[in-house]
Amino acid sequence: MSNSAIMLGGNLPQSENAMAFAIAELEKNGFSIKKISKIFHSAAVDCVPGTPDFIDRAITGTWYASPEELLALCQQIEIASGRPAIHSSRESRILDLDIILFDQLEINTPHLTIPHPRAKLREFVLAPLSEIAPDWSFPDGTTILSALASLKERC
Repeated sequence: MSNSAIMLGGNLPQSENAMAFAIAELEKNGFSIKKISKIFHSAAVDCVPGTPDFIDRAITGTWYASPEELLALCQQIEIASGRPAIHSSRESRILDLDIILFDQLEINTPHLTIPHPRAKLREFVLAPLSEIAPDWSFPDGTTILSALASLKERC
């Protein structure tokens, strides 16, 4: 079993329902959820002008299979929620699932990068994670809480 952190986000009217669906589907398919953050609201980052604000939440849990299998499950859930299989990361979406951490693994393939490459640069990732896993750390030893504090100091 591997400890994993996943971010859920979306910015369409059905996004909160899609998150509830995603959490249920993750559990139904073997992701044992340990903690779920409250919903955070954030402005769209790196999106086309006029993109509505997002809601974001973090979950932590354990997974019994490979990171690639977890990614495949996350992508299946996104599609089942109504997100097109081919989509732009710069536009509105009903649901986005991102694997942020998977134990202390570092993975860099064309389809999967763990830890998420921009996690330490995004308050909308670090704030929800710090609520439920402040002492979890990135492979370099930086904790979620200290990454959030560093980010806030820079802004």
